[in-house]
Amino acid sequence: MRILPLDDISLAEAASTFAALGSEQRLLVLRALVRAGPKGLTIGELGARTGITGATLTHHMKTLAATRLAKQEKHGRSVICIAADYRELDTLVSALLSECCADCKDETCTPDSHCHGENHGEHHD
Repeated sequence: MRILPLDDISLAEAASTFAALGSEQRLLVLRALVRAGPKGLTIGELGARTGITGATLTHHMKTLAATRLAKQEKHGRSVICIAADYRELDTLVSALLSECCADCKDETCTPDSHCHGENHGEHHD
């Protein structure tokens, strides 16, 4: 069975983005940003919430920004505000789920029943 390339996001981009989330600390940082909402957090606030500070936090933010999962903006001369890029997160998840149940032979297997409904994650034999 051949799996066709993703439409909205290339397979290479998706793999790179998921690889960036392979770090427990980066996932913690992204989760804190998602929880904070669209206004984001300053570097100091982000460090306080995650327990990650200094060069390590800077490294993780550069990786998340490179994959476009987070964005950074300067406010004034030195304060940097950070927020999760919800559009990129949605694109990534939508690309992954876009072919949900495409090869399923079970008549009751539909995207609504598995990828968007309450039976998500259950498998039929």
